Amino acid sequence: MAVGFIGLGVMGIPMASNLITAGHQLVVHRVRERSQPLVEQGAVAAGSPREVAEQCEVVICMLPDTPDVETVLFGEDGVAAGLAPGSLVVDMSSISPVRTVEFAGRITAAGSDYVDAPVSGGEVGARDGALTVFVGGDDAPVARAMPLLQVMGRKITHIGRVGAGQTAKVANQVIVAQTIQAVAEGLALARAAGVDPAVVRESLSGGFASSRILELHGQRMLDGTFEPGFRLRLHRKDLSLAQQAAEHLGITLPGTAVVAAQMDAALARDWGELDHSALIRLVSDEAAE
Repeated sequence: MAVGFIGLGVMGIPMASNLITAGHQLVVHRVRERSQPLVEQGAVAAGSPREVAEQCEVVICMLPDTPDVETVLFGEDGVAAGLAPGSLVVDMSSISPVRTVEFAGRITAAGSDYVDAPVSGGEVGARDGALTVFVGGDDAPVARAMPLLQVMGRKITHIGRVGAGQTAKVANQVIVAQTIQAVAEGLALARAAGVDPAVVRESLSGGFASSRILELHGQRMLDGTFEPGFRLRLHRKDLSLAQQAAEHLGITLPGTAVVAAQMDAALARDWGELDHSALIRLVSDEAAE
């Protein structure tokens, strides 16, 4: 089908590439040097989000934050202005669950459908078509989006109504953030005690502390390689979304607040473009001070 894809970043580029490989005709916006291979692969470049929507029955967004999605959908020459009745918007960005419900209402009031489908799995998952996808929306639009989601993801779960996907994603980010912090602290403790953290990590891998984060990010921490699979600043943004949702619901997230403060300290050291596993640098630096 004719699919629009807006948001050609670290994850968006491989996601879009996989859709082209699967046989879909892609229309993309804001092609830059790093996304030029998509055009060479067969994608068509459009001059605005509106032009993307005018040429496609489905428009996918994969953008950094809530204001970016709002601008792309409803700003001047936005997607909403170009949607034909019966079109489908699939937002795969990680944004506010509360605002997602608002955005969906505006799109459906104009005669189109809306699905929120944020993802987890980082650049590797995007490249391999192995993302975890959290889906929110009515049954019929979700069924319509599913063939596209299955190209990009491996574990795809319809969580519930619109906004439920974003709620599941912020829950995911809360758990991932606190697990990264736990792995960082555990390995830093081992190193400070003069115990080989690599051996500690290996010994934990078959026990109750075993996790994908210990496996993948634990190795990044040991190697000191923090090229971004998922940027620390974006994870901090996601924790803000979780904190805002919690405030809206009248609950507290004390563990999230602790990790958010750690991430703020890392951002103050200009580590925002590093992978979120770089939190171990902060723990190790504090231990050395």
